[in-house]
Amino acid sequence: MIERYTLPAMGQIWSEETKLNNWLRIEIAACEGWARLGKIPAEAVAVIKSRARFDRERCREIEAEVNHDVIAFLTAVAENVGDESRYIHIGMTSSDILDTGLALQMRDSAGMILDRIQILRTKVGEKARKYKYTLNIGRSHGVHGEPTTFGLKMALWYDELGRNTERLKQAREMISYGAISGAMGNFAHLDPRVEEYVCHQLGLKPCPVSTQIIQRDRHAQFITTLAVIASSLEKMATEIRNLQRTEILEVEEPFRQGQKGSSAMPHKRNPMVSERVAGLARVIRGHAVAALENVALWHERDLTHSSVERVIIADSCILLDYMLDKFTDVVSGLLIYEDNMLDNINKTRGLVFSQELMLALLGKGLLREEAYRLVQRNAMRSWRERLDFKQLILNDPEIMQFITPEELEPVFDLSLYTAQVDYIFRRCGLEE
Repeated sequence: MIERYTLPAMGQIWSEETKLNNWLRIEIAACEGWARLGKIPAEAVAVIKSRARFDRERCREIEAEVNHDVIAFLTAVAENVGDESRYIHIGMTSSDILDTGLALQMRDSAGMILDRIQILRTKVGEKARKYKYTLNIGRSHGVHGEPTTFGLKMALWYDELGRNTERLKQAREMISYGAISGAMGNFAHLDPRVEEYVCHQLGLKPCPVSTQIIQRDRHAQFITTLAVIASSLEKMATEIRNLQRTEILEVEEPFRQGQKGSSAMPHKRNPMVSERVAGLARVIRGHAVAALENVALWHERDLTHSSVERVIIADSCILLDYMLDKFTDVVSGLLIYEDNMLDNINKTRGLVFSQELMLALLGKGLLREEAYRLVQRNAMRSWRERLDFKQLILNDPEIMQFITPEELEPVFDLSLYTAQVDYIFRRCGLEE
């Protein structure tokens, strides 16, 4: 059963409610940290924990007046807490909760995306094993080269999704850092032990050094990693789009009962989901550029990154989550046309065996240039006159003086192209 995509799953991580709840968790943890150092009465922390809450509408009302989202939040919380609110946000700056809260959102999003990748990778692996020996034509420059197998095409994707898993794990580690270090990051009005306590409570690590903000190279690594994953999905989706072309038709996106492909042409069955995935990858790559632009800020910080991040980080996470879910549906229901694959191999009338023939002639003592000339001469005639390549070779006395008809038979044997499939599958972890 495929997990169905629902926006709230990822969207909830990036909701206003979650953001403000994270801010509250950070502020309460900071109070606890101060109390552990004897700087805040334990009784005050108990009151804060019991009363601290916020109303989103009230936060918006205050923000409309003060034009500052963190101050609006703190004011709304203070209205509920009362006198003990004077212990909230001691020595901290807005970015302490903004950046630490953002780290929580990115970390949690990465976890969800990793789950999505694993679901897709499992489906791709299933296809790889099922079509392990299913021959199809390999293409370079869009032109027929030599046969390969559809299973190897899927194994390639499986391996790449594994690399993307490792990339995202590394990026998740890089952004799982918090900072409760004050206005210039030097703990002038804070104790580093408060930061250590807060980060420990949240499952984060404290930044070894920060300014007013957590440095944006971390965020850039996260978003560029999402862009790499999106680009991998685009590569896979583009392959499906090409293989679904009418003149190729080796695979096809699932087309459910009642679905329609065109308002004008009732016969159309279009790779629309793969096209959607390919298009959305461009958006995430654009966000990656913006994330890289955010790395260079003025001095200890400026505000140019803030407005950008309010768009690109949530959007990138939500889009990639959606793309992974939709492409998993495509792979799971992919229609595979094995007969068409074989027909396409045979379209060039045996030309796909040209290299094996050349190597056989080399084995007979011919120089490479001479063997190449003899094989190419017949190959070009086969192209022009649409003649069977093997028959042309059998009728070419200049070649047949070096090789017997019996020795020619294994040259035109398709099993050559599946001989090492098991080895490749073991190497990429698809088999023991």
